[in-house]
Amino acid sequence: MSENFATTGTIAAIATAIVPQQGSVGIVRVSGTEAMHIAQTLFHAPGRQAWESHRILYGYIRHPQTQQVVDEALLLIMKAPRSYTRDDVVEFHCHGGIMAVQQVLQLCLENGARLAQPGEFTLRAFLNGRLDLTQAESIADLVGARSPQAAQAALAGLQGKLAHPIRQLRESCLDILAEIEARIDFEEDLPPLDETRVISEIERVAVEIANILATADKGELLRTGLKVAIVGRPNVGKSSLLNAWSRSDRAIVTDLPGTTRDVVESQLVVGGIPVQVLDTAGIRETEDQVEKIGVERSRRAASGADLVLLTVDASTGWTAGDREIYEQVQHRPLILVINKIDLASPAEVQYPKSISHVVKTAVAQNQGLDALEAAILEKVRIDKVQASDLDLAINQRQAAALVKAKMSLQQVQETIAQQLPLDFWTIDLRGAIQALGEITGEEVTESVLDKIFSRFCIGK
Repeated sequence: MSENFATTGTIAAIATAIVPQQGSVGIVRVSGTEAMHIAQTLFHAPGRQAWESHRILYGYIRHPQTQQVVDEALLLIMKAPRSYTRDDVVEFHCHGGIMAVQQVLQLCLENGARLAQPGEFTLRAFLNGRLDLTQAESIADLVGARSPQAAQAALAGLQGKLAHPIRQLRESCLDILAEIEARIDFEEDLPPLDETRVISEIERVAVEIANILATADKGELLRTGLKVAIVGRPNVGKSSLLNAWSRSDRAIVTDLPGTTRDVVESQLVVGGIPVQVLDTAGIRETEDQVEKIGVERSRRAASGADLVLLTVDASTGWTAGDREIYEQVQHRPLILVINKIDLASPAEVQYPKSISHVVKTAVAQNQGLDALEAAILEKVRIDKVQASDLDLAINQRQAAALVKAKMSLQQVQETIAQQLPLDFWTIDLRGAIQALGEITGEEVTESVLDKIFSRFCIGK
């Protein structure tokens, strides 16, 4: 492996989030040939507790030289190969916080371990055959999941529901390749190649690859979510919309225009999709220097958002200020939110006919929020994400490999159509096999592994 991952020796890391005065338990994980020796050096288990695999011992962690007690803790033992990495693994379950776990980690490093690189525990699990590459990536997705649907998709990948069909498609390509190469090497001893069957099998594999590729957008949305910016003139109800939608008081709401001076964020889940909602400062011309900064940030937030909610006041109708803001954001995916319909008729708002998605709300009365969420799903065409089939949700790396496999198979089909010799068939067929192998890890380079596992947190 590359220098980023020296996959030898015994590694240690803190495996839980460490926050001052929060968290009841902090875990220090150790994996490698010296894991048991380190545990026996540092951990004192009173009585006759058995140091057996998959047992939890109670005791004290002591400094090996001074015998000073560092923490009262539990020790979990998982001997190879029945562990996450398939090496010996021990975990010190300490009190949460900062000092206890950091002291224990330091003792592990002083007694034969080195600090693990990001993702190195999972990398070892992959290299030792405990996980394939799709399962390893699913672990990172599960840790970072921001909605129940995202977690469900990650669990499906961890259970092999992506790896299984990919391996089947690769096996089909390998079978076709073996049959073709046999005709090349032993043409006189075998019956003629059934070209019709081979063509049909290649078409079937190509169709299944296309079906899996169709989940790429869904996977990207589940992982990264949407960024939605609420924009509009001051005092049209943007902050009230955010508070009612998120069921919180994230934004200050008053009758005074220009109250919001900065972008306020809130995290929501709409139709299974994580949504980052940005409540922006009211956009208008102003001499207030602080408000000017807020207005400029609002414009930047709108330009970088996946979707803009242009909010107008039904009681004042469509104004010149609304038109000016619309001209700035009309190039973005947009929904017009006509707010305060409890104070006036929305029919009086004469908005541009080019706006296709319009929602009417009275957020002070919690009216129209369901319609707003439905409009968001329709506008960005992600309602299919809510379908029951969440077994497959590929990431960008997997999608790129599938595109390579699909193009290779298309080239094979063109080669066959041009009636070129069998040797030419095998060239692109091998390309498809290699691309499919890159997804599960049968064929993968060190640089790809470095890129994948460097995104993990330390301790995972």
